[in-house]
Amino acid sequence: MRIYRSIYGLTLVAIFFATPIFGHHGFTSIFDMDTVLTFQGTVSRYDWRNPHVYIYVETNTTGETVEWQLEGDPTPIMMRSGWTSTILSPGDLVTIRAHPDRNTERNHGLLTSLTKQDGVFLTPRSGSRISNARASSLEGVWDGLPGFNTRTFVYGALTDKGTAAQAAYTEADNPTSDCIPFPTPTIVAAPYLNQIEILDDRIIVKTEVFQVERTFYTDGRDHPVNGERTNQGHSIAHWEGDVLIVDTTLFSDNRFGNRSGIPSGSQKHSIERFRLSDDKTQLLIDYVIDDPEYMVDPMTGSMSWSYAPEREPMPFACNPENARLYELQ
Repeated sequence: MRIYRSIYGLTLVAIFFATPIFGHHGFTSIFDMDTVLTFQGTVSRYDWRNPHVYIYVETNTTGETVEWQLEGDPTPIMMRSGWTSTILSPGDLVTIRAHPDRNTERNHGLLTSLTKQDGVFLTPRSGSRISNARASSLEGVWDGLPGFNTRTFVYGALTDKGTAAQAAYTEADNPTSDCIPFPTPTIVAAPYLNQIEILDDRIIVKTEVFQVERTFYTDGRDHPVNGERTNQGHSIAHWEGDVLIVDTTLFSDNRFGNRSGIPSGSQKHSIERFRLSDDKTQLLIDYVIDDPEYMVDPMTGSMSWSYAPEREPMPFACNPENARLYELQ
């Protein structure tokens, strides 16, 4: 580490091997992820809502009171990391570490840790415990957080339309600002709990974030002709040995549907492969997405979920006012 710069009497440190923290919008475009700001201040407001918890901290190091807006994770992830809705109150003295906004005119940061005056140390995303339990099938509760930093999104060439859309994208375009869930692959790659139920004619996957429920029909049906297009699309599935193959089409338009500012449209088609790891502690997921309106080459990637039978998904109510906060970033 080295001292990078100082503003408002606050210390900012350049970190060369920082672990990135990502949420429902493009943090790397908003926050300087290579820099950590450290300061002390007093909590002025604690906003315990979804899709992101916000902590407002006042500091006065130059004779002028400045209020910082600090963005945390959604309430389920923070609760599993030791936070509660009452753990902070206005007037609490805290020490903050955060990635600052790239726009230095804004007192805005992405929280990495908070230390209370009594020594309680909290981070937004530390509640993932590796379980020794082994699954006997895909059924059960799975945690997307342990494998979050190893997930991959691989793009090839974009069409002219896709290139133009990516260049014009701003975070205010993200449909999650209206509490619209993200589709595959982002919903699968999100760091939340997922509960899988295997029935005779279908498999149901309930995802904690936005309370999304996906249904994979396994009764031999095909996709409906001219069927309704929806956010998560229409999925049919079959088994190839121990591997579940999920075929999804009929996605509705989404401005961030293929991530990285690339929309998805009526021609989007995904294939996902779900299988247990050799030691049965992880669910390994690979995907291929074709969307010829925006991508010349297929988008590919992988992620993993960890078996977490001792956990239960938590409620996730998206607050529209809270969701639109990042439009200002």
